[in-house]
Amino acid sequence: MNAPVPSALTIEGLGLQIGGATILKDVALDIAAGSLVGVIGPNGAGKTTLFNAISGLVKPTSGRILMHGADITSASVSARARAGLGRTFQTSSLFPRLSVLENVRLAAQVGLGGSASLLRFPKRTDAATERALANLDAVGLSHKLDTASGDLSHGDKRKLEIAVLLATDASIVLLDEPMAGVGSGDVPGLVENIRTLQTQKGCTVLMVEHHIDVLMGLVHKVAVMYFGSIIAYDTPQNVMNDPLVQSAYLGTAA
Repeated sequence: MNAPVPSALTIEGLGLQIGGATILKDVALDIAAGSLVGVIGPNGAGKTTLFNAISGLVKPTSGRILMHGADITSASVSARARAGLGRTFQTSSLFPRLSVLENVRLAAQVGLGGSASLLRFPKRTDAATERALANLDAVGLSHKLDTASGDLSHGDKRKLEIAVLLATDASIVLLDEPMAGVGSGDVPGLVENIRTLQTQKGCTVLMVEHHIDVLMGLVHKVAVMYFGSIIAYDTPQNVMNDPLVQSAYLGTAA
C-alpha cells in the first residue's frame, strides 16, 4: 500500500469579510505535494481573492493557511516567498526595461540567497546566470536573452514569468490566469511550461484559468468556487459531471 502524499498547502475554514460583505466563506482545500490543481468559477467568485490571501496580500478574517504543515496565516509576503511560495498575476509583474536574461538572473540571484537589488547584478559567468540560462532554455526563450521583456509578445511574457518562478526555486506556485490574452499559437507551449513546473521541478501548482478545456486536460483536481465558497473539489471528470457545478457554474439544469 502506497504511503499518503503529504500536503503542500492546506486551507482551513478561510473567511474574508470587507465592509460587511463576505468575500470568502469557509474555504477549505488540501493540496497534495507535487500536484496540479485548477480553480474555476464565474467572475466575482473569489478566485483571485483566494490567491491574494494565500500569498499574503490580504489578511483573512477567519481560518488559517498552512504551507508544508507550517502556519503562514500571519506571515508577510516576503516570508512566504522565502518559504517557497511563488505567484504570477493577471497582469505582468516583469521589469519591462530589463532584458529577458536580466529578469530571470535577478530572480536566480535571490533564489540563491543573494540581493534583490537591481544595482547588484551577478556576472554572466556565475551560478545565478547559469541557473537563469537553464530555466530560460526550459521555457524556450534562450533565443531572446537580450530582448527587453517589455518588447516580448504576451505569450512570451507568460513564459518568462514561469522562468522567473523556476529560478526562485519556489515549491508552491500560484498561476493567476496564465493563458489570459495569449494567442492560440502560444497556448501549447505554455501548457508544456506548466507541466515542466510540476513534473520536472516537482512544484505544487495551483492555477486559476478561464480556458476550461485547457485546464481540464492539464490538472489532477479542480476546485470550483461560487460566491466565495468551494462547492466542489474533485477530479476534472467528476467535477464536470457534478449536478451542483452544472447548475451553479455551467448554467445548466441540475
